[in-house]
Amino acid sequence: MQPAFSIIVFTALSGLGYGLAAILGLGLLDPSAIATKVAHVATLVFIGAGLISSTLHLGNPQRAWRALSQWRSSWLSREGVMALVTFPPLLWSAWGTVVEDRYLPLPALLGVLGAAITVYCTGMIYASLKSVQAWHTPLTPACFLLLALAGGSILGALAGAAGGGNTLVLTLCALAATLAAWTAKTAWRRRMLAMPSLSTPETATGLGTIGRVRLFERPHMTENYLTREMGFKIARKHAAKLARLSFMAGAALTVAFLLLAMAAVAGAPSAAAVLLGLATASHLVGIFVERWLFFAEARHAVMNYYGA
Repeated sequence: MQPAFSIIVFTALSGLGYGLAAILGLGLLDPSAIATKVAHVATLVFIGAGLISSTLHLGNPQRAWRALSQWRSSWLSREGVMALVTFPPLLWSAWGTVVEDRYLPLPALLGVLGAAITVYCTGMIYASLKSVQAWHTPLTPACFLLLALAGGSILGALAGAAGGGNTLVLTLCALAATLAAWTAKTAWRRRMLAMPSLSTPETATGLGTIGRVRLFERPHMTENYLTREMGFKIARKHAAKLARLSFMAGAALTVAFLLLAMAAVAGAPSAAAVLLGLATASHLVGIFVERWLFFAEARHAVMNYYGA
C-alpha cells in the first residue's frame, strides 16, 4: 500500500508521546526537575503534532470531527475519542509538574490508562482489516504498544540523565521495553513473510472451481485511487534492506547505546546522557523506517482484481 507520510509521522510521534506520558504518569521522574517539566511539555507536543498530522491526508480535514461519531463500530473513531478523553488528564498532570512542582497521582494514572488504550486503538485500526492479511493479527496492536513504550522509556531515561530521576532504573526499563518491542516486531514480520495468501484471484472472483484465473482486462483503463493507494509495490530486495536498517537502528544500535549508558551512569553521568540521546535518535530512525515498511509491504485484497 502507498505509505502516507502524514500517517507515518502521526503513528511515530503520537506513539512516542503516549509512551513518554506513561513513564511520566508512573511517577518515575522528579516533578521538581527542569528535565521532567520539559518532558511533560514534549509529551503534549508529540501527541499534538501527531494528531494534527493525521488529518493532513484527508480530502476534507475540516470534516475530521465527524469520525468521532462512529465510536460504536470504528476503531478509528474510538482512537479519536480516546485521544480527546486522554488529553485533559495529561494536561492536568503536566500542570501539576510544570507549575506546582508536584506529582498528581489521579490525573497521572488516568493519563497512563488513556495513553495505553489510545495506542491500542491505533493498532486495532489496522489489525481489524481482514482485507490486509499482514495486519490482521493480535501482534499488530502489541507491536504498536511495545514500540510506543520503548520510545517513551528511552526519552524518560534521557530526562532522568538530565537530572529528572533514577537514570539506571529508567534505562533498564528502556532496555527491557526495546527488547520486547523488537522481539514482537520480528515475530510479526516472520509471520508476514511466511503466511500463505488467503485471497487470490480465484477466491476473489469465485471462479476457482473452474481453474486458474487470469486477468483479461483491468477494471479501469487509467490509474485511479485504488491503484495509487492500494497498488503500491516495493521490490523484495529493497524491503529486505530497509527491514535490516530498521532492526539495526531501532534494536541493535539502540540496545548498544542503552547498555553503554547503563555502564556510564555511575562514573560519567554526562556521557550517559549523550548515549541516551544517541539511543533516542537511533530509535527514531528505526521506528520511521519500520512504520514506512508497515504500509509499503501490506498487500490489499482488492488488488486481486488488478492482476496483482
